Amino acid sequence: MQEFIYYNKDGIDFPLPETIFVTQSLSNIPQNEYIVSNTKGTQAELVADEIDFYIKNSQDSFASKIKNVEKLYEVNAIRFDNAKDITFTQDVSNAVLLVSDDEQKKQVLKSMVPDEFNLFHVNENIIKDINGHIGNLTIVVDDDGEDVELRVDQIIWFDEKELGLKQSGCFDPLKSSIDDVLATVRQNITNYQYRKFTTYDKTICQYHERREEICSKCEEVCPTVAIVKDDSKKHLEFSQVDCHGCGGCVSVCPSGAIDYAPTSRDSIFEMAELYEDTHPLIVPQKMNISNLDIEIKENVLPFAIDGEKFLDESTLLTIAQIAGSQLVFYTDFISKGSGDAIRIVNDIYQSKYGKDAILVAMNEEELKIALEEVSFIEDSHFNFNQDGLKKREVFSHRVQRIVGEDDLGEVKTGEHVHYGLVKVNEDKCTLCLVCVGACNVDALQADASDNTLRLNPSLCTSCGYCEVSCPESDCLTIERDVIKLTPSWFKENILAQDELFACVECGKEFATKKSIDKIATMMGPIFAVDPVKERSLYCCADCKPKIMMQNYYDQKKEGIVNAR
Repeated sequence: MQEFIYYNKDGIDFPLPETIFVTQSLSNIPQNEYIVSNTKGTQAELVADEIDFYIKNSQDSFASKIKNVEKLYEVNAIRFDNAKDITFTQDVSNAVLLVSDDEQKKQVLKSMVPDEFNLFHVNENIIKDINGHIGNLTIVVDDDGEDVELRVDQIIWFDEKELGLKQSGCFDPLKSSIDDVLATVRQNITNYQYRKFTTYDKTICQYHERREEICSKCEEVCPTVAIVKDDSKKHLEFSQVDCHGCGGCVSVCPSGAIDYAPTSRDSIFEMAELYEDTHPLIVPQKMNISNLDIEIKENVLPFAIDGEKFLDESTLLTIAQIAGSQLVFYTDFISKGSGDAIRIVNDIYQSKYGKDAILVAMNEEELKIALEEVSFIEDSHFNFNQDGLKKREVFSHRVQRIVGEDDLGEVKTGEHVHYGLVKVNEDKCTLCLVCVGACNVDALQADASDNTLRLNPSLCTSCGYCEVSCPESDCLTIERDVIKLTPSWFKENILAQDELFACVECGKEFATKKSIDKIATMMGPIFAVDPVKERSLYCCADCKPKIMMQNYYDQKKEGIVNAR
Protein backbone atom coordinates (compact mmCIF):
# COMPACT_ATOMS: atom_id res chain seq x y z
CA MET A 1 0.00 0.00 0.00
CA GLN A 2 1.31 3.45 -0.93
CA GLU A 3 1.88 5.68 2.12
CA PHE A 4 3.15 8.70 0.18
CA ILE A 5 1.13 10.99 -2.06
CA TYR A 6 2.23 13.76 -4.41
CA TYR A 7 -0.30 16.23 -5.79
CA ASN A 8 0.29 18.95 -8.37
CA LYS A 9 -2.43 20.10 -10.74
CA ASP A 10 0.25 20.89 -13.34
CA GLY A 11 1.94 17.52 -13.00
CA ILE A 12 5.68 16.93 -12.55
CA ASP A 13 8.56 16.95 -15.06
CA PHE A 14 10.09 13.66 -13.99
CA PRO A 15 8.79 10.29 -12.76
CA LEU A 16 8.59 9.47 -9.06
CA PRO A 17 9.15 6.02 -7.53
CA GLU A 18 6.21 3.64 -7.24
CA THR A 19 6.16 4.18 -3.47
CA ILE A 20 4.65 7.62 -4.16
CA PHE A 21 1.11 7.98 -5.52
CA VAL A 22 1.16 10.87 -8.03
CA THR A 23 -2.03 12.74 -8.92
CA GLN A 24 -3.10 15.92 -10.70
CA SER A 25 -6.55 15.90 -9.10
CA LEU A 26 -7.77 15.81 -5.52
CA SER A 27 -10.96 13.97 -6.53
CA ASN A 28 -11.09 10.19 -6.71
CA ILE A 29 -7.92 9.73 -4.65
CA PRO A 30 -7.64 6.14 -3.36
CA GLN A 31 -8.66 6.12 0.31
CA ASN A 32 -5.32 4.99 1.62
CA GLU A 33 -3.93 6.03 4.99
CA TYR A 34 -1.31 8.36 3.58
CA ILE A 35 1.49 9.33 5.92
CA VAL A 36 3.30 12.04 3.95
CA SER A 37 2.06 14.50 1.35
CA ASN A 38 3.59 17.49 -0.37
CA THR A 39 0.44 19.57 0.11
CA LYS A 40 -2.63 20.09 2.25
CA GLY A 41 -5.98 18.64 1.22
CA THR A 42 -4.79 15.07 0.72
CA GLN A 43 -5.65 13.78 4.21
CA ALA A 44 -2.08 12.76 5.01
CA GLU A 45 -0.62 12.71 8.52
CA LEU A 46 2.27 15.02 7.60
CA VAL A 47 2.55 17.79 5.02
CA ALA A 48 6.09 18.38 3.80
CA ASP A 49 6.35 21.82 2.12
CA GLU A 50 10.03 21.23 1.52
CA ILE A 51 9.27 18.69 -1.22
CA ASP A 52 7.85 21.24 -3.68
CA PHE A 53 10.45 23.78 -2.57
CA TYR A 54 13.17 21.32 -3.51
CA ILE A 55 11.57 20.31 -6.81
CA LYS A 56 11.05 23.94 -7.88
CA ASN A 57 14.43 25.36 -6.88
CA SER A 58 17.01 22.56 -6.99
CA GLN A 59 19.64 22.45 -9.72
CA ASP A 60 20.09 18.70 -9.29
CA SER A 61 19.74 16.43 -12.31
CA PHE A 62 16.43 14.60 -12.84
CA ALA A 63 18.06 11.37 -11.68
CA SER A 64 19.18 13.01 -8.42
CA LYS A 65 15.80 14.66 -7.94
CA ILE A 66 14.01 11.32 -8.23
CA LYS A 67 16.20 9.85 -5.46
CA ASN A 68 16.09 12.94 -3.28
CA VAL A 69 12.32 13.41 -3.45
CA GLU A 70 11.93 9.83 -2.26
CA LYS A 71 14.43 10.62 0.53
CA LEU A 72 12.35 13.60 1.66
CA TYR A 73 9.29 11.38 1.91
CA GLU A 74 11.25 8.76 3.84
CA VAL A 75 12.66 11.41 6.21
CA ASN A 76 9.15 12.50 7.10
CA ALA A 77 8.02 8.90 7.52
CA ILE A 78 10.82 8.45 10.06
CA ARG A 79 9.68 11.61 11.82
CA PHE A 80 6.13 10.24 11.96
CA ASP A 81 7.10 6.73 13.08
CA ASN A 82 9.38 7.95 15.89
CA ALA A 83 7.20 10.80 17.15
CA LYS A 84 6.12 10.61 20.78
CA ASP A 85 3.87 13.67 20.69
CA ILE A 86 0.65 12.06 21.90
CA THR A 87 -2.49 14.15 21.37
CA PHE A 88 -4.78 14.79 24.35
CA THR A 89 -8.22 16.37 24.64
CA GLN A 90 -9.17 18.89 27.34
CA ASP A 91 -12.79 19.58 28.30
CA VAL A 92 -13.54 23.29 28.09
CA SER A 93 -16.85 24.80 29.28
CA ASN A 94 -18.34 28.15 28.30
CA ALA A 95 -17.20 29.87 31.53
CA VAL A 96 -15.14 32.86 30.35
CA LEU A 97 -13.51 35.73 32.23
CA LEU A 98 -13.35 39.07 30.45
CA VAL A 99 -10.59 41.41 31.68
CA SER A 100 -11.21 44.86 30.23
CA ASP A 101 -12.53 48.34 30.81
CA ASP A 102 -16.23 49.09 30.36
CA GLU A 103 -15.90 50.32 26.78
CA GLN A 104 -14.03 47.19 25.71
CA LYS A 105 -16.68 45.08 27.43
CA LYS A 106 -19.37 46.73 25.30
CA GLN A 107 -17.43 45.90 22.14
CA VAL A 108 -17.13 42.23 23.15
CA LEU A 109 -20.83 41.95 24.07
CA LYS A 110 -21.76 43.48 20.70
CA SER A 111 -19.76 40.76 18.89
CA MET A 112 -21.14 37.89 20.99
CA VAL A 113 -24.22 35.81 20.47
CA PRO A 114 -26.47 36.53 23.50
CA ASP A 115 -25.88 34.13 26.40
CA GLU A 116 -23.38 31.98 24.47
CA PHE A 117 -20.84 32.33 27.31
CA ASN A 118 -21.14 32.26 31.07
CA LEU A 119 -19.29 35.57 31.21
CA PHE A 120 -17.54 37.13 34.20
CA HIS A 121 -16.04 40.62 33.99
CA VAL A 122 -13.29 42.27 36.07
CA ASN A 123 -10.81 45.11 35.70
CA GLU A 124 -7.21 43.93 35.61
CA ASN A 125 -6.18 46.01 38.64
CA ILE A 126 -7.94 43.60 41.02
CA ILE A 127 -6.33 40.43 39.63
CA LYS A 128 -3.78 39.03 42.12
CA ASP A 129 -2.97 35.58 40.79
CA ILE A 130 -3.87 32.98 38.15
CA ASN A 131 -3.40 29.23 38.48
CA GLY A 132 -4.31 26.18 36.45
CA HIS A 133 -4.67 25.82 32.70
CA ILE A 134 -7.26 26.11 29.96
CA GLY A 135 -10.39 24.27 31.05
CA ASN A 136 -9.48 24.70 34.72
CA LEU A 137 -8.37 28.23 35.61
CA THR A 138 -8.52 29.79 39.06
CA ILE A 139 -8.24 33.59 39.23
CA VAL A 140 -7.68 35.25 42.60
CA VAL A 141 -9.16 38.76 42.73
CA ASP A 142 -9.24 41.42 45.41
CA ASP A 143 -12.83 42.07 46.45
CA ASP A 144 -12.67 45.02 48.87
CA GLY A 145 -9.61 43.62 50.64
CA GLU A 146 -10.77 40.00 50.60
CA ASP A 147 -9.35 37.35 48.25
CA VAL A 148 -12.04 35.78 46.10
CA GLU A 149 -11.50 32.89 43.67
CA LEU A 150 -13.14 32.86 40.26
CA ARG A 151 -13.18 29.56 38.37
CA VAL A 152 -13.36 29.81 34.59
CA ASP A 153 -12.15 27.86 31.57
CA GLN A 154 -10.81 30.68 29.36
CA ILE A 155 -9.80 34.33 29.68
CA ILE A 156 -10.21 37.21 27.23
CA TRP A 157 -7.78 39.88 28.40
CA PHE A 158 -7.24 43.19 26.63
CA ASP A 159 -3.53 44.07 26.73
CA GLU A 160 -2.81 40.95 28.78
CA LYS A 161 -0.06 41.20 31.39
CA GLU A 162 2.58 38.65 32.35
CA LEU A 163 0.18 36.58 34.48
CA GLY A 164 -1.94 35.98 31.40
CA LEU A 165 0.94 35.51 28.99
CA LYS A 166 2.19 32.50 30.94
CA GLN A 167 -1.19 30.71 31.01
CA SER A 168 -2.84 28.56 28.40
CA GLY A 169 -6.39 29.66 27.64
CA CYS A 170 -5.71 33.43 27.81
CA PHE A 171 -6.28 35.49 24.65
CA ASP A 172 -5.64 39.16 23.88
CA PRO A 173 -7.93 40.83 21.29
CA LEU A 174 -5.38 43.59 20.80
CA LYS A 175 -3.00 41.07 19.20
CA SER A 176 -5.56 40.12 16.55
CA SER A 177 -9.19 41.19 16.86
CA ILE A 178 -12.26 40.65 19.02
CA ASP A 179 -13.84 38.46 16.33
CA ASP A 180 -10.70 36.30 15.99
CA VAL A 181 -10.46 35.78 19.75
CA LEU A 182 -14.15 34.92 20.09
CA ALA A 183 -13.80 32.43 17.24
CA THR A 184 -10.86 30.81 19.05
CA VAL A 185 -12.76 30.66 22.35
CA ARG A 186 -15.75 29.05 20.61
CA GLN A 187 -13.54 26.52 18.85
CA ASN A 188 -11.85 25.57 22.13
CA ILE A 189 -15.23 24.84 23.71
CA THR A 190 -16.10 22.59 20.79
CA ASN A 191 -12.80 20.74 20.66
CA TYR A 192 -9.54 21.61 22.46
CA GLN A 193 -6.58 19.34 21.79
CA TYR A 194 -2.97 19.64 22.84
CA ARG A 195 0.19 17.69 22.19
CA LYS A 196 2.88 16.23 24.37
CA PHE A 197 5.96 18.18 23.32
CA THR A 198 8.60 17.01 25.80
CA THR A 199 9.88 13.82 27.36
CA TYR A 200 11.81 13.83 30.63
CA ASP A 201 14.38 11.51 32.19
CA LYS A 202 14.62 12.41 35.88
CA THR A 203 17.56 10.03 36.43
CA ILE A 204 19.95 12.42 34.68
CA CYS A 205 18.20 15.67 35.58
CA GLN A 206 20.55 18.14 37.30
CA TYR A 207 17.74 19.47 39.52
CA HIS A 208 15.77 16.37 40.55
CA GLU A 209 15.97 15.55 44.29
CA ARG A 210 19.30 17.27 44.88
CA ARG A 211 20.00 18.85 48.23
CA GLU A 212 20.91 22.15 46.65
CA GLU A 213 19.63 23.80 43.49
CA ILE A 214 22.33 23.26 40.90
CA CYS A 215 20.38 23.69 37.69
CA SER A 216 16.92 24.87 36.66
CA LYS A 217 17.68 26.21 33.19
CA CYS A 218 14.59 24.65 31.67
CA GLU A 219 12.28 26.42 34.11
CA GLU A 220 14.12 29.71 33.60
CA VAL A 221 13.69 29.74 29.82
CA CYS A 222 10.12 28.41 29.75
CA PRO A 223 7.85 31.27 28.59
CA THR A 224 4.77 29.71 30.21
CA VAL A 225 4.00 27.65 33.32
CA ALA A 226 4.65 24.42 31.41
CA ILE A 227 7.68 23.77 33.65
CA VAL A 228 7.64 24.75 37.31
CA LYS A 229 9.82 23.79 40.26
CA ASP A 230 8.67 22.21 43.48
CA ASP A 231 11.51 23.42 45.69
CA SER A 232 10.27 21.48 48.72
CA LYS A 233 10.85 18.16 46.92
CA LYS A 234 13.29 19.37 44.26
CA HIS A 235 10.99 18.03 41.56
CA LEU A 236 10.16 19.50 38.16
CA GLU A 237 6.48 19.53 37.27
CA PHE A 238 5.48 19.48 33.59
CA SER A 239 2.15 20.73 32.26
CA GLN A 240 1.86 19.64 28.66
CA VAL A 241 -1.38 21.56 28.20
CA ASP A 242 0.52 24.81 28.90
CA CYS A 243 3.46 23.95 26.65
CA HIS A 244 3.86 25.90 23.39
CA GLY A 245 6.34 23.37 22.02
CA CYS A 246 9.02 26.02 21.51
CA GLY A 247 11.79 23.57 22.51
CA GLY A 248 13.85 26.14 24.42
CA CYS A 249 14.10 23.83 27.43
CA VAL A 250 15.67 21.11 25.26
CA SER A 251 18.56 23.20 24.00
CA VAL A 252 19.59 24.43 27.47
CA CYS A 253 19.24 21.11 29.32
CA PRO A 254 22.87 20.20 30.12
CA SER A 255 22.44 16.45 30.50
CA GLY A 256 19.80 15.79 27.86
CA ALA A 257 17.17 14.94 30.46
CA ILE A 258 14.58 16.80 28.37
CA ASP A 259 13.99 15.79 24.78
CA TYR A 260 11.61 16.98 22.08
CA ALA A 261 8.78 14.46 21.71
CA PRO A 262 7.79 15.16 18.08
CA THR A 263 11.40 14.80 16.87
CA SER A 264 13.76 13.26 19.41
CA ARG A 265 17.56 13.06 19.17
CA ASP A 266 17.26 9.42 18.10
CA SER A 267 14.80 10.44 15.39
CA ILE A 268 17.12 13.19 14.11
CA PHE A 269 19.96 10.67 13.98
CA GLU A 270 17.88 8.27 11.90
CA MET A 271 16.70 11.10 9.61
CA ALA A 272 20.25 12.46 9.25
CA GLU A 273 21.47 9.14 7.86
CA LEU A 274 19.55 9.94 4.66
CA TYR A 275 21.59 13.16 4.26
CA GLU A 276 24.98 11.55 3.70
CA ASP A 277 26.88 13.32 0.90
CA THR A 278 24.40 16.21 0.81
CA HIS A 279 24.43 19.81 1.99
CA PRO A 280 21.61 19.85 4.59
CA LEU A 281 19.49 23.02 4.58
CA ILE A 282 17.86 23.16 8.02
CA VAL A 283 14.52 24.95 7.84
CA PRO A 284 12.25 25.46 10.89
CA GLN A 285 8.52 25.22 10.22
CA LYS A 286 7.99 28.94 10.91
CA MET A 287 10.13 29.87 7.89
CA ASN A 288 7.66 29.83 5.02
CA ILE A 289 9.59 28.44 2.07
CA SER A 290 6.59 27.58 -0.13
CA ASN A 291 6.83 30.79 -2.12
CA LEU A 292 10.59 31.20 -1.83
CA ASP A 293 12.08 31.54 -5.32
CA ILE A 294 15.78 30.91 -4.84
CA GLU A 295 18.27 28.81 -6.75
CA ILE A 296 19.77 26.00 -4.71
CA LYS A 297 22.84 24.35 -6.14
CA GLU A 298 23.40 20.64 -6.58
CA ASN A 299 23.42 18.37 -3.50
CA VAL A 300 21.52 20.83 -1.28
CA LEU A 301 18.67 18.99 0.43
CA PRO A 302 16.15 20.60 2.81
CA PHE A 303 16.03 19.26 6.37
CA ALA A 304 12.70 20.48 7.77
CA ILE A 305 12.28 20.70 11.54
CA ASP A 306 9.43 21.84 13.80
CA GLY A 307 11.42 24.61 15.48
CA GLU A 308 15.00 25.71 15.96
CA LYS A 309 15.13 25.84 19.74
CA PHE A 310 15.36 22.10 20.36
CA LEU A 311 18.56 21.69 18.37
CA ASP A 312 21.61 21.30 20.61
CA GLU A 313 25.31 20.81 19.99
CA SER A 314 24.88 17.04 19.82
CA THR A 315 22.15 17.02 17.16
CA LEU A 316 23.85 19.70 15.08
CA LEU A 317 27.15 17.82 15.08
CA THR A 318 25.33 14.57 14.25
CA ILE A 319 23.80 16.08 11.10
CA ALA A 320 27.06 17.75 10.03
CA GLN A 321 29.23 14.66 10.46
CA ILE A 322 26.84 12.26 8.76
CA ALA A 323 26.50 14.66 5.82
CA GLY A 324 30.24 15.30 5.68
CA SER A 325 29.32 18.88 4.89
CA GLN A 326 28.65 22.29 6.30
CA LEU A 327 25.03 22.92 7.25
CA VAL A 328 22.94 25.91 6.19
CA PHE A 329 20.56 26.99 8.95
CA TYR A 330 17.78 29.26 7.67
CA THR A 331 16.05 30.97 10.60
CA ASP A 332 15.07 34.48 11.61
CA PHE A 333 15.70 33.77 15.29
CA ILE A 334 18.34 31.91 17.29
CA SER A 335 17.51 30.94 20.87
CA LYS A 336 20.05 31.27 23.67
CA GLY A 337 20.76 27.57 23.92
CA SER A 338 20.93 26.96 20.18
CA GLY A 339 23.13 30.03 19.76
CA ASP A 340 25.66 28.68 22.24
CA ALA A 341 25.49 25.24 20.59
CA ILE A 342 26.15 26.67 17.11
CA ARG A 343 29.13 28.69 18.32
CA ILE A 344 30.63 25.71 20.16
CA VAL A 345 30.37 23.41 17.13
CA ASN A 346 31.70 26.12 14.82
CA ASP A 347 34.67 26.78 17.11
CA ILE A 348 35.50 23.07 17.14
CA TYR A 349 35.32 22.88 13.34
CA GLN A 350 37.43 26.02 12.97
CA SER A 351 40.10 24.41 15.19
CA LYS A 352 40.23 21.31 12.99
CA TYR A 353 39.11 22.27 9.49
CA GLY A 354 39.38 26.07 9.39
CA LYS A 355 35.68 26.29 8.47
CA ASP A 356 32.39 26.78 10.27
CA ALA A 357 30.17 23.73 10.52
CA ILE A 358 26.96 25.78 10.49
CA LEU A 359 26.22 28.73 8.21
CA VAL A 360 23.36 30.74 9.69
CA ALA A 361 21.14 32.68 7.29
CA MET A 362 18.58 34.98 8.90
CA ASN A 363 17.00 36.41 5.75
CA GLU A 364 16.63 35.58 2.08
CA GLU A 365 19.74 37.50 1.03
CA GLU A 366 21.90 35.71 3.60
CA LEU A 367 20.35 32.42 2.49
CA LYS A 368 21.47 33.01 -1.11
CA ILE A 369 25.02 33.69 0.07
CA ALA A 370 25.09 30.65 2.37
CA LEU A 371 23.79 28.34 -0.37
CA GLU A 372 26.60 29.48 -2.62
CA GLU A 373 29.25 29.06 0.09
CA VAL A 374 28.17 25.72 1.58
CA SER A 375 30.65 22.94 0.83
CA PHE A 376 31.71 19.47 1.79
CA ILE A 377 34.45 19.28 4.41
CA GLU A 378 37.15 16.77 3.62
CA ASP A 379 37.56 13.96 6.16
CA SER A 380 34.66 15.26 8.29
CA HIS A 381 32.24 12.40 7.56
CA PHE A 382 31.73 10.16 10.57
CA ASN A 383 28.94 7.96 11.82
CA PHE A 384 28.35 5.28 14.42
CA ASN A 385 25.39 3.60 16.05
CA GLN A 386 24.38 6.09 18.73
CA ASP A 387 21.04 4.51 19.63
CA GLY A 388 20.50 4.55 23.39
CA LEU A 389 23.40 6.88 24.14
CA LYS A 390 22.85 10.03 26.18
CA LYS A 391 23.32 13.51 24.71
CA ARG A 392 26.78 13.99 26.27
CA GLU A 393 27.97 10.55 25.22
CA VAL A 394 27.01 11.20 21.60
CA PHE A 395 28.76 14.56 21.58
CA SER A 396 31.84 13.09 23.23
CA HIS A 397 32.20 10.33 20.61
CA ARG A 398 31.73 12.77 17.76
CA VAL A 399 34.17 15.40 19.01
CA GLN A 400 36.71 12.69 19.83
CA ARG A 401 36.63 11.66 16.17
CA ILE A 402 37.45 15.27 15.18
CA VAL A 403 40.31 15.62 17.67
CA GLY A 404 41.93 12.23 17.06
CA GLU A 405 45.50 12.40 18.31
CA ASP A 406 45.83 16.16 17.77
CA ASP A 407 46.04 18.98 20.27
CA LEU A 408 43.61 21.58 18.93
CA GLY A 409 43.65 23.86 21.95
CA GLU A 410 40.42 24.56 23.77
CA VAL A 411 36.93 25.90 23.15
CA LYS A 412 35.05 28.06 25.60
CA THR A 413 31.45 27.10 26.19
CA GLY A 414 28.89 29.67 27.26
CA GLU A 415 26.18 31.04 29.44
CA HIS A 416 23.59 28.43 28.49
CA VAL A 417 25.62 25.36 27.48
CA HIS A 418 28.20 24.20 30.00
CA TYR A 419 31.15 21.81 30.00
CA GLY A 420 33.91 21.65 32.57
CA LEU A 421 36.91 19.92 34.11
CA VAL A 422 36.80 18.48 37.63
CA LYS A 423 40.06 18.81 39.55
CA VAL A 424 40.90 17.01 42.80
CA ASN A 425 43.60 17.70 45.39
CA GLU A 426 44.78 14.12 45.81
CA ASP A 427 46.44 14.85 49.14
CA LYS A 428 43.06 15.74 50.64
CA CYS A 429 40.91 13.16 48.85
CA THR A 430 40.01 10.14 51.00
CA LEU A 431 38.17 8.35 48.16
CA CYS A 432 34.93 8.54 50.09
CA LEU A 433 33.25 8.58 46.63
CA VAL A 434 30.53 11.04 47.60
CA CYS A 435 31.33 12.87 44.37
CA VAL A 436 30.71 9.70 42.36
CA GLY A 437 27.30 9.31 43.97
CA ALA A 438 26.55 12.96 43.21
CA CYS A 439 27.32 12.60 39.49
CA ASN A 440 24.35 11.26 37.53
CA VAL A 441 25.91 11.53 34.05
CA ASP A 442 28.74 9.05 34.79
CA ALA A 443 31.52 11.58 34.32
CA LEU A 444 32.97 10.58 37.72
CA GLN A 445 33.61 6.87 38.29
CA ALA A 446 35.24 4.67 40.90
CA ASP A 447 37.44 1.77 39.77
CA ALA A 448 37.71 -0.94 42.39
CA SER A 449 40.45 -2.78 40.50
CA ASP A 450 43.05 -0.14 41.35
CA ASN A 451 41.23 1.98 43.98
CA THR A 452 41.03 5.08 41.83
CA LEU A 453 38.68 7.98 41.37
CA ARG A 454 38.37 8.68 37.65
CA LEU A 455 36.92 11.41 35.44
CA ASN A 456 35.84 11.44 31.82
CA PRO A 457 35.87 15.23 31.28
CA SER A 458 33.88 15.06 28.04
CA LEU A 459 30.77 13.89 29.93
CA CYS A 460 30.89 16.52 32.67
CA THR A 461 28.05 19.08 32.66
CA SER A 462 29.91 21.36 35.07
CA CYS A 463 26.82 21.32 37.28
CA GLY A 464 28.90 21.60 40.47
CA TYR A 465 26.95 19.10 42.55
CA CYS A 466 30.10 17.06 43.19
CA GLU A 467 31.78 20.24 44.39
CA VAL A 468 29.12 21.09 46.98
CA SER A 469 28.84 17.43 48.03
CA CYS A 470 32.54 16.83 48.72
CA PRO A 471 33.04 16.66 52.52
CA GLU A 472 36.68 17.74 52.36
CA SER A 473 37.56 21.43 52.27
CA ASP A 474 39.51 22.69 49.25
CA CYS A 475 39.59 19.21 47.76
CA LEU A 476 37.40 19.30 44.65
CA THR A 477 37.06 22.23 42.23
CA ILE A 478 35.78 22.69 38.68
CA GLU A 479 37.29 24.60 35.80
CA ARG A 480 34.08 25.72 34.16
CA ASP A 481 32.98 26.41 30.60
CA VAL A 482 35.83 24.81 28.72
CA ILE A 483 36.27 21.92 26.29
CA LYS A 484 39.89 20.91 25.82
CA LEU A 485 40.42 19.50 22.34
CA THR A 486 43.08 16.98 23.31
CA PRO A 487 42.96 13.14 23.35
CA SER A 488 42.96 12.98 27.17
CA TRP A 489 39.69 14.92 27.34
CA PHE A 490 37.81 11.84 26.11
CA LYS A 491 39.52 9.28 28.33
CA GLU A 492 39.12 8.37 31.98
CA ASN A 493 41.73 10.34 33.89
CA ILE A 494 42.83 9.30 37.37
CA LEU A 495 42.04 12.09 39.83
CA ALA A 496 43.02 10.27 43.03
CA GLN A 497 44.30 6.88 44.12
CA ASP A 498 45.01 5.14 47.41
CA GLU A 499 45.83 1.75 48.90
CA LEU A 500 43.33 -0.22 50.92
CA PHE A 501 43.84 -0.54 54.65
CA ALA A 502 43.65 -4.01 56.22
CA CYS A 503 41.87 -4.54 59.54
CA VAL A 504 44.45 -5.05 62.30
CA GLU A 505 42.35 -7.90 63.72
CA CYS A 506 41.14 -10.00 60.79
CA GLY A 507 43.25 -8.62 57.95
CA LYS A 508 40.24 -7.78 55.77
CA GLU A 509 40.69 -4.68 53.59
CA PHE A 510 37.82 -2.34 54.39
CA ALA A 511 38.79 1.29 53.75
CA THR A 512 41.43 3.47 52.16
CA LYS A 513 44.53 4.35 54.11
CA LYS A 514 43.81 8.06 53.82
CA SER A 515 40.34 7.70 55.31
CA ILE A 516 41.68 5.67 58.25
CA ASP A 517 44.48 8.16 58.79
CA LYS A 518 41.96 11.00 58.79
CA ILE A 519 39.73 9.33 61.39
CA ALA A 520 42.73 8.33 63.53
CA THR A 521 44.04 11.90 63.46
CA MET A 522 40.66 13.22 64.61
CA MET A 523 39.85 10.58 67.24
CA GLY A 524 43.30 9.39 68.27
CA PRO A 525 43.87 12.05 70.94
CA ILE A 526 40.44 11.34 72.46
CA PHE A 527 40.98 7.55 72.57
CA ALA A 528 44.65 7.74 73.61
CA VAL A 529 43.82 6.93 77.24
CA ASP A 530 42.32 3.58 76.21
CA PRO A 531 44.56 1.35 74.04
CA VAL A 532 41.61 -0.89 73.02
CA LYS A 533 39.50 2.06 71.83
CA GLU A 534 42.53 3.42 70.03
CA ARG A 535 43.03 0.03 68.34
CA SER A 536 39.35 0.00 67.30
CA LEU A 537 40.06 2.91 65.00
CA TYR A 538 41.98 0.49 62.81
CA CYS A 539 39.35 -2.27 62.83
CA CYS A 540 36.66 -3.16 60.30
CA ALA A 541 32.97 -2.94 61.17
CA ASP A 542 32.88 -6.61 62.18
CA CYS A 543 35.91 -6.55 64.45
CA LYS A 544 35.33 -3.18 66.11
CA PRO A 545 32.40 -4.34 68.35
CA LYS A 546 34.14 -7.64 69.04
CA ILE A 547 37.25 -6.12 70.59
CA MET A 548 35.17 -3.54 72.48
CA MET A 549 32.93 -6.24 74.01
CA GLN A 550 35.90 -8.47 74.77
CA ASN A 551 37.60 -5.58 76.55
CA TYR A 552 34.42 -4.97 78.55
CA TYR A 553 34.26 -8.59 79.76
CA ASP A 554 37.99 -8.69 80.51
CA GLN A 555 37.68 -5.56 82.65
CA LYS A 556 34.60 -6.96 84.39
CA LYS A 557 36.42 -10.20 85.15
CA GLU A 558 39.27 -8.25 86.68
CA GLY A 559 36.82 -6.20 88.73
CA ILE A 560 37.49 -3.01 86.90
CA VAL A 561 33.86 -2.81 85.68
CA ASN A 562 31.11 -3.21 88.27
CA ALA A 563 28.44 -5.79 87.44
CA ARG A 564 24.86 -4.52 87.35
